[in-house]
Amino acid sequence: MTLVEHYALPEQIYGAALVFARVGAFCMLIPGIGETSVPINIRLAFSLLLAMVLYPIVRASLPPIPSTVDGLAGQVTIEVLIGLAIGVLLRLFLASLAVAGEVVSLQTTLSFAQTANPTEAQPTATVGSFLTLLGMTLIFATNLHHVFLAGVIHSYALFPAARAAPVGDFGHLAVRMTGETFALGIQLSAPVMVFSLVFNVAAGFIGRAMPQFQVFFVATPLTVMLGLSVFALGLGVIGLLWLDRYRAFAERLA
Repeated sequence: MTLVEHYALPEQIYGAALVFARVGAFCMLIPGIGETSVPINIRLAFSLLLAMVLYPIVRASLPPIPSTVDGLAGQVTIEVLIGLAIGVLLRLFLASLAVAGEVVSLQTTLSFAQTANPTEAQPTATVGSFLTLLGMTLIFATNLHHVFLAGVIHSYALFPAARAAPVGDFGHLAVRMTGETFALGIQLSAPVMVFSLVFNVAAGFIGRAMPQFQVFFVATPLTVMLGLSVFALGLGVIGLLWLDRYRAFAERLA
């Protein structure tokens, strides 16, 4: 008869704490569970549960308990930095929808229409809030969040515990991701930008040909109506394109 220990050894407690340090920092920033609207107690409870699930998987790669306080603090700090870096990269890609929403709002004269964004602590443009919520819905509807969790597990193969964090590589990747995020946001809003350019040029020609015609009085409501119509027609393509690019990026991490 095999006896089951009813207590945890110090090595097990320390290893689980290291896993919780990385997973907890990661869960504070990832889309969905890491939103400011989610109570911090729920995020911490989810992080603890996820750490308990992942600990048996990555237990063999965890280091022993260091003999000094400095070594212990250094290992925990490294784990927190790695978790924060992965979470920031995933959160940064989500900002492409906010960029697209801001551009669409500017082109349709709706930049002053502000709505409380549940994913942020401040109101943002209505179109941007709508696109952000659309992105969050697509993430969970297509089980993309499973790829996020797989990325955490794979991070222990790329960045073993207690090893020096590649801060320089993370910095270069963050800078490149910022440029790619902005470029993707412009690409997603390209149909509305093209419409706005053509419409404004046409309105300028009309105003030049008929100076007595009230161009702005007629053009403003048409800009809103036609611009939002073009945006609505391309909404499916916007969602699928963004989701495909996001999945490709997340799978590179996983």
